Amino acid sequence: MIVAALRTVAPWAAIAGGAAGAAAALPLTRTVQHNVNQVLTVLMIFVVTVSAARVIAGLVRTVTMSRSGVAGSATIFVNITRVLVLAIGFLVVLQTLGISIAPLLTALGVGGLAVALALQDTLANLFAGIHILAAKTVQPGDYIQLSSGEEGYVEDINWRQTTIRDLSNNLVVIPNGQLAKTNMTNFMRPEQKLTILVQAGVAYDSDLEHVEKVTMEVVAEVMTEITGAVPDHEPAVRFHTFGDSRIGFTVILGVGEFSDQYRIKHEFIKRLHKRYRAEGIRIPAPARTVALQQGAVVLPQQRTGAADDAPHAGFTRNLPADPSRDGVDHEIS
Repeated sequence: MIVAALRTVAPWAAIAGGAAGAAAALPLTRTVQHNVNQVLTVLMIFVVTVSAARVIAGLVRTVTMSRSGVAGSATIFVNITRVLVLAIGFLVVLQTLGISIAPLLTALGVGGLAVALALQDTLANLFAGIHILAAKTVQPGDYIQLSSGEEGYVEDINWRQTTIRDLSNNLVVIPNGQLAKTNMTNFMRPEQKLTILVQAGVAYDSDLEHVEKVTMEVVAEVMTEITGAVPDHEPAVRFHTFGDSRIGFTVILGVGEFSDQYRIKHEFIKRLHKRYRAEGIRIPAPARTVALQQGAVVLPQQRTGAADDAPHAGFTRNLPADPSRDGVDHEIS
């Protein structure tokens, strides 16, 4: 980065030096020579300021990328550093031209209040982004889920907004102020590995010891063969419910990161279903028995007014078990 900056400064310094030497050698008036020197000085200050801004911003980016606790691709730090260096260079140029910067700073201080009132949302997003990065709750590369439903990998945190890339590869832009106020789950902190739960169930006539043994064998197979699984994670099978049609249990698996869980669940369910069929273990479908009692069905009376005004507002029907076979005319009142 320093070499690249010197490559930018050196040619302009040579041009400014040659122009200054030519101005000194030519029979120019004192006023013209003074103006030429001022222009060349301003030009060199501008070139040095731009080069310094590039170098310092590059150093900040390098430091943030080399440290795991700082946002590697967060452009907010780089942008703030670049703006500060350019502002200092601008003030130096004004001082070189003989313009007093004290009144300017005073005017900026007074006008800053009006600007702050006019840019409340922008400043809120700026300081919210700095707070998020300083608190180290969210960093680029983390997989987060907001209470409003948005979820995905954090791509960047800049001065105004946070960019999230969801699993369908679309970008979701969220203002920093909204991100700082919402409830959020970070699936990669304090560590990237996750534990996922897969619900299953078997018939009541199953041998639960055999079910547990077969399930653990399938888990061990998936953990060693599927990319994204954690082989050293200790799996577990826990029976927990006497359901309506089956005994429910939970299988606990370990995954490397959030997006790996879909592939691991997919392979685990396929292999477990195939193995259960080979072992004769039934996974029953939900069933429900409905008992119908034969007898009188009474429909409640519905009133729209007084009973004398609506005598036929409701009715009672007496139904035998099989009306077609008793040979009796049934009266409906």
